[in-house]
Amino acid sequence: MSRDTAPAGLPTIDAGTMPNGPADLPVPDRRPALPADILSGLRQRPIVLVGLMGAGKTTIGKRLALRLRVAFRDADSEIERAAGCSIAEMFERWGEAAFREGERRVIRRLLDGEPLVLATGGGAYMDPHTRALIGARATSVWLRCPLEVLVSRVAGRHHRPLLAGGDPREVLRELMAIRHPIYAKADLVIDCDNATAEHTTRSVLDGLAARAAAGAPDGTGRHNEARLPDTRLPDTRVHVPLPHHPYDILIGRGLIARAGELLATVLPQPRAMIVTDATVAALHLPALQASLAAAGIATATVIVPPGEQSKSLRGFGEVTDGLLASGPERRCSVIALGGGVVGDLAGFAAAAVLRGLPFVQIPTTLLSQVDSSVGGKTGINTAFGKNLLGAFHQPLAVLVDTAALDTLPPRELRAGYAEIIKAGLIGDATLFAWCLHNGAAIVDGSDPAMQAEAIRRACLFKAAVVADDEREERASGGRALLNLGHTFAHALEAELHYDGRLLHGEAVAIGLGLAIRLSARLGHCDPALAERVVRHLEGLGMQARIASLAQALAVGFSATGLIAQMGRDKKRQDGRIGFVLLRAAGQAFSSRDVPSSEVRALLLQEGCIT
Repeated sequence: MSRDTAPAGLPTIDAGTMPNGPADLPVPDRRPALPADILSGLRQRPIVLVGLMGAGKTTIGKRLALRLRVAFRDADSEIERAAGCSIAEMFERWGEAAFREGERRVIRRLLDGEPLVLATGGGAYMDPHTRALIGARATSVWLRCPLEVLVSRVAGRHHRPLLAGGDPREVLRELMAIRHPIYAKADLVIDCDNATAEHTTRSVLDGLAARAAAGAPDGTGRHNEARLPDTRLPDTRVHVPLPHHPYDILIGRGLIARAGELLATVLPQPRAMIVTDATVAALHLPALQASLAAAGIATATVIVPPGEQSKSLRGFGEVTDGLLASGPERRCSVIALGGGVVGDLAGFAAAAVLRGLPFVQIPTTLLSQVDSSVGGKTGINTAFGKNLLGAFHQPLAVLVDTAALDTLPPRELRAGYAEIIKAGLIGDATLFAWCLHNGAAIVDGSDPAMQAEAIRRACLFKAAVVADDEREERASGGRALLNLGHTFAHALEAELHYDGRLLHGEAVAIGLGLAIRLSARLGHCDPALAERVVRHLEGLGMQARIASLAQALAVGFSATGLIAQMGRDKKRQDGRIGFVLLRAAGQAFSSRDVPSSEVRALLLQEGCIT
């Protein structure tokens, strides 16, 4: 893809599209041969190749069988032989339902026989009964090909029932949208384009060997749940049941590399504009672009500098200019790939460009995965305060790739954790207790399953709150409770001019302690709760007090200055500042009846100067 060079500080605009030029020349495969014992082990369990027509299942299957020294069978040929007529004739005579039943009987017979490599028809794996049969008795491999490669390979195949009388490109594009999410359930996914058949065959062998080494099926027909490091744990879906804009949050490993098939049926048209920052682009953008391209989704990209400084009027203008430069239509989607800054900025741009473009969140930080990507709040900062310009703009979907957390520094994980424990403090005492017990494993990244569970629990909580009060319109309680600790946090961020010395989650951690201490000063909760929360956060390596933050940054915070910043907060009403307070863990409430004298006294007590 070509890339325009932008002046320093400006976003980079990538106007790339699906590959449509000549394919790269094949590179000879010089990888060493697999050991004999590995090859012998792979022969013990049938291998079933799935994918769209033109993916090369027969070509690759024959080569794979030759390398493994087992039989090769083509399911379509076996079906035609058994029926005594072509597949097209079977469709015409008996219809698809009868054909699928016969197909399943043939596949069962083949899998019950000698070890083999089996190439299936494009629709076989779509049948749930056939898919379950393959899952129980074989290892399934999806040969995933880009649209352009498939189009070139099926040219002239008019004998295919699904191609009869239709434009192959459009037929394949529609099939991708329908079938790719199901093909993604295969045990192994191999991306193959115009590389040589031998190169693709070896990629399949390497993938099967690595999977076996990780403890995958052992040849007895039982599946072992062990996975390669980059293989996903089972996906989890959290539904956000809004009356007019319901959507799903999908949580799992490797979702960025699977975004194409996951979004193919969600995006209104096969075109999207990706907004990301330079740091995230280096880590995750190529995988996202490749996945979208494989699903036939054309893309353009806007890259902004990392950090809170991009979440500004200037950054907003640069992003909207970048989006408009790609010539969007109203059904063209914006995909936010990044943390909370990118999500808020891209979401606000999506809400504004052409008076509203469809929007997808792919959050890459723990904080954005559990909080800012969910609920449709978008916005930017101004000289007068945080998030004072913005819009409610709900996403079409949220893809939470927990593997992205592997690339984060510990500081980012700690910052995200503050929003998880915040959810428990607001309205889920069970989640709060769970956090106290499991916080270390979430923050140190030693247990990906624990991280995924924390994200699921936090998203479930926030989805329920948002569904009850989507636009924060309730007079008390409701979505406003999600701002626990944020009145203090936003003031601290503003005093430091959003310069990166204090991450949002770090500010929230300090804000939580202050909000609970304020609750205790006002007689609403036990002072011991604040000490328990602060000690827990400090035990995880976080700054949880203004005094320790001031010492670490070598700055002095003014109580007068912080209160002035709170006075600019968007949650104030009738000149009174809104606070979220606690009666106990899981029992939050909102109040505007907090004397400023109490706030000042608390800030002075906590280490602020006059």
